[in-house]
Amino acid sequence: MSSIIAFAGSNSSTSVNFALVKYTVSLLQDKKVQVMNMALFDLHMFSVDYEKKHGYTNSLVELRDALHKAEGLILSVNEHNSNPSAYFKNLIDWLSRLERKFLENTKILLMSASTGKRGGVSSLAKVEDILPRFGGEVVATFSLPSFNENFDPEKGIVDPDLSEAHKKAFEKWLHSLSA
Repeated sequence: MSSIIAFAGSNSSTSVNFALVKYTVSLLQDKKVQVMNMALFDLHMFSVDYEKKHGYTNSLVELRDALHKAEGLILSVNEHNSNPSAYFKNLIDWLSRLERKFLENTKILLMSASTGKRGGVSSLAKVEDILPRFGGEVVATFSLPSFNENFDPEKGIVDPDLSEAHKKAFEKWLHSLSA
């Protein structure tokens, strides 16, 4: 049985990206999944001075360890001003200081969602470029634009074309776990 970690790159309590992650996780069968709500993950802003004085939090070490044990990662990133959020960048900074290849041998389904029409594609592209530097393999990507119109909390992705694109990305990633 495969082990999967799933979270959004957002610490918002109303994250549309976390909603997309939870929906995607609901499609998994016969997989051990750890869904992490990053709104509950307290993370100080990275600085070398803070790192020297305080070191690494237990929760950061536990996240790194969980990523090491996981075969796959479901990640949906938000976008602020055409970039990944400061929160997500900070998380990457901390994890990479703890261990440069913190995603070694991890197969990634990378997604983004936004209430806007572009669906966070700028952030998605930047994160897709960054994650392999830390050892991860981005197997498939998916972007969900106009979240409020295209997603229903009970039904999931309601636009047929977007639903099909999500399904294809999900299945490509899922197949990579057993390859």
